[in-house]
Amino acid sequence: MVAAHRRFGTTSMLPTLITDSRDKMESAIAAVQDALDNGIAGVVGIHLEGPYLNLMRRGVHSADQIRPMETDAIELVSRLRNGCTLVTLAPELLDKGLIAKLVARDVRVCAGHTAGTYDDIMLAIDEGMQGFTHLFNAMSPLTHREPGVVGAALSDDRTWCGLIADGFHVHPAVIKTAVRAKAKGKMMLVTDAMPTVGAADKRFKLGDEEIIAIDGRCALADGTLAGSDLDMISAVRNCMEMAEIGLGEALRMASLYPAEFLGLGHILGRLAPGYLADMILFDDQFNVTRSWIKGVQESYA
Repeated sequence: MVAAHRRFGTTSMLPTLITDSRDKMESAIAAVQDALDNGIAGVVGIHLEGPYLNLMRRGVHSADQIRPMETDAIELVSRLRNGCTLVTLAPELLDKGLIAKLVARDVRVCAGHTAGTYDDIMLAIDEGMQGFTHLFNAMSPLTHREPGVVGAALSDDRTWCGLIADGFHVHPAVIKTAVRAKAKGKMMLVTDAMPTVGAADKRFKLGDEEIIAIDGRCALADGTLAGSDLDMISAVRNCMEMAEIGLGEALRMASLYPAEFLGLGHILGRLAPGYLADMILFDDQFNVTRSWIKGVQESYA
């Protein structure tokens, strides 16, 4: 995964497991722990997107595997001994105090695949929830009388928002509006990338469903969006165009701000003494020609 994505501008990632069985969750956490223990450059933790989601906003997540949080879930999701753990969940379905317990175990919590109200989300933020997974997608929208999850995300300066800037998940006009509305430093670019990125074969299976990427749009046969075919350097370019911002801010949305969200802003996200030498070199057409992870260079020219 690291090898596939670093040539498109990603130098650090959270491999993501979407809603699945308990056994698969344990295996994914063990695999990331093994990567961290063996110093696999570019892996900084894990993202568990599910299974504690709201069926009403499940997207392509398996309805059969979406479930309430088990009594020992905190122990499970905080099992990673080092590195970052991010959990995406539906806060409205959790008992009071559970988010605070996760945060106390150094787990970062984001709202996603949620039908929560504005009040639900504000309670979760007060407990320590730090962010929102793929803003606007699979969450209750902003309306003038019920701000919903989106309203809470944009109005609360304590939180970070992830944004998929592919032009399919969020309309360019909405991307521009959201970037202007959110506190500076709290909007991040995410790829939500599926296996099609960088691959010749633009088809793959997710469970029993076939997903196809056509002209950059990743979807089921019925048209339902299913992740993205987006890479990070393209997200930077797209965000510049869609949000009408400069290169510097777009790059910070892809580097410094995510690093700060993950608690890694002291070693990642800047070119400065004392920071890890994670860098990319790209040309005027946004083609990555070289990358460095912890100072180790790869060339793509």
